[in-house]
Amino acid sequence: MDYGIMIPIVLFICITYAIKVVVDARVRSHMIGAGGSEELVNSIMRDEEQRRRHSSLRWGIVLLSVALGFGLIQWFGWHDVTPGMIAVLAGATGLGNLAFFAIARRLG
Repeated sequence: MDYGIMIPIVLFICITYAIKVVVDARVRSHMIGAGGSEELVNSIMRDEEQRRRHSSLRWGIVLLSVALGFGLIQWFGWHDVTPGMIAVLAGATGLGNLAFFAIARRLG
């Protein structure tokens, strides 16, 4: 593996994430400084926290289901990329999203 290719990609991802964090912090500070009611600010912060938790739950479930899809591919001994292999991965991703939807509806 050529690490010379990976370094710019990882650097770009890190810079993009840092910009996102700074913009989110600025939006929060402007929201608080705008003189909005404390109840409104607390409501927005609670909703943001819930979205973060749901996002983590979604990614965890989807990545787990994709890992199971890769495990099935390995178990069946498939080595070439075929439509069946892609269907297994797409199906695993879809099942992960459906599982998240079911769990999210139960949670709230």
